[in-house]
Amino acid sequence: MTGIAAGLAGFAVLLVLMAIRIPIGVAMLGVGIAGYGLTNGWMPLLAYLKTAPYYQFSTYSLSVIPLFVLMGEFATHAGMSRALYRTAAVFLGHRRGGLAMASIGGCAAFGAICGSSLATAATMGQVALPEMRRYNYSGALSTGALAAGGTLGILIPPSVILVLYALMAEQSIAKMFVAAIVPGLLAAFGYILAVAVFVRRHPEDGPAGPRASLGEKLAALGETWSIIAIFALVIVGMYRGWFTPTEAAAVGAAGAGLLAVLHGGMRLKGLLECLRGTATTSAMIFLILLGAEMFNAFLAQTRSPMLAAEAITSSGLSPMLVLMAMLLLYLALGCVMDSMSMLLLTVPIFYPIIAGLDFGLSPEETAIWFGILAVIVVEVGLITPPVGMNVFVINALARDVPMSESFRGVLPFLVSDFIRIGLLIAFPSVTLMLVRLFG
Repeated sequence: MTGIAAGLAGFAVLLVLMAIRIPIGVAMLGVGIAGYGLTNGWMPLLAYLKTAPYYQFSTYSLSVIPLFVLMGEFATHAGMSRALYRTAAVFLGHRRGGLAMASIGGCAAFGAICGSSLATAATMGQVALPEMRRYNYSGALSTGALAAGGTLGILIPPSVILVLYALMAEQSIAKMFVAAIVPGLLAAFGYILAVAVFVRRHPEDGPAGPRASLGEKLAALGETWSIIAIFALVIVGMYRGWFTPTEAAAVGAAGAGLLAVLHGGMRLKGLLECLRGTATTSAMIFLILLGAEMFNAFLAQTRSPMLAAEAITSSGLSPMLVLMAMLLLYLALGCVMDSMSMLLLTVPIFYPIIAGLDFGLSPEETAIWFGILAVIVVEVGLITPPVGMNVFVINALARDVPMSESFRGVLPFLVSDFIRIGLLIAFPSVTLMLVRLFG
């Protein structure tokens, strides 16, 4: 069996295991071990297993992951979601669709602290859904806005997905975070614009609320200054060299933990819940990392990623056409796979191909630009029918809203996403402007 055939067979078995609901980390680990043993021998496999997991998990850079996860756990227990939503609501709630816009703004701000799309969607949904229901917002607009807004957690830094991509592509975590800021802000603005267009056509779906007084606006801003300070300290400190990424994550976690104690009333029980949640999430991430490492080691033995890269670079296809094909595959995979697994599985294959193509950028800029595009398309997969995970999370909170109505509600936001993706593909400088400015 040729290398390409062995690699494709491994993918086929992996997809079958996923279809029968085997956890993705276990599936990749099993296929990787079996494939490596069959292609390279069982004794070399044992020798590899003896050293590879230790060297992977003893890497200092990986310690940033549980620290950012802990930061998100503390943010949830600190009640940051409520404070951020209230602040956005007092400034936007008097407009038609204003509470839906506030939900998106709150998701963007909370995602900057939390870093998880599913957690952002679930947490903000618990805060915002009752308010939107109280003002008679339609099920489509309320659930669609929250599902779309929740996706901002995966893009707006600090983001675990961006950390993992930076480690795999051997890029600066700080530069990946800075590059994600403008696309993240464009996403939030595009979603707010989508709400404005939606309520212009269907004004009864998002009635305006009462106008807040100046005192209420100032009080709301007073509740959120500490949250903004933590985000700014983490991002600016990391990029200016005050902290390493791991130290920045520790500072962010400590700040969020202090807010959880002072403002959220967290006590020993809450601390234990945060630590337990961090341990569970980190263990899941590390299992997927181990599975991806083993599966990619098997693919390396078959030389299928290298052969595929050579075939594509010598095919004469334009770089943009190759990029579009990859992004379309990401969109399709996003309907059946979670975002982290998808990136861990595909980046070792796609990145060498992208690195060998000429987009008129430096190798570092190409890696950063492709990483942001890949994360954005993965983000879009979280709300793409028929298996948009964020839509299912929000719909579970709004039990009286039919699933079809929730998916109808995300359609305007998908249009906004596709426009944004086209803009970032056509103009890479939009993604790279802050990296170039502060680099």
